[in-house]
Amino acid sequence: MTDEEWMRQAMELARQAASEEETPIGCVIVHENKIIGKGYNKRNQRGNPLCHAELEAINEAAGVLGDWRLEECTLYVTLEPCPMCAGAIVQARIPRVVMGAMNPKAGCAGSILDLLHEDRFNHQVETVSGVLEEESRDLMKSFFGRLRKRES
Repeated sequence: MTDEEWMRQAMELARQAASEEETPIGCVIVHENKIIGKGYNKRNQRGNPLCHAELEAINEAAGVLGDWRLEECTLYVTLEPCPMCAGAIVQARIPRVVMGAMNPKAGCAGSILDLLHEDRFNHQVETVSGVLEEESRDLMKSFFGRLRKRES
C-alpha cells in the first residue's frame, strides 16, 4: 500500500476520535505491510494527558512485536507529533514517520521544534509531511469550530 492509503486508515481513526468528542488525531503503525498498532486521542475519555494517538499506537505495536524497539516500522499520524509523542517516537526507534497536517501550536517534527531530526540524539527519524494534509486540517478545523459554537 502507499503512504496515502495507510494515512487513510489513520484518518478513519481521527474521525472516530471526533465522533467521541476527542481531538481528531489518528495513528497507525505499519510493520511488514500490516498494521500492528493503532490509536486515536482518548485524553478526555480516560482523563489522562498521556492518551495521545501515537502513544496508544506505539503501546499496541510494542505489544504485538514483544519489543520496545520498533525499528522496522512506519508510523502514520494525521497531525504532526507534540513533544511527548515525538520523544516517544525517538525512544521507540521508529525510523520513519508520515504526517498529515503540521501543527504550528505544538508540533515537534519541524513546526516549533524538530525532535525527530535532532542530531544530538542517538536516533533520527525520516519524515514525510503533507500526506492528506488538507483532509486532516479540515477535520481539525471543523471539530474545533463545532466546539467553539457549543461553548458560545
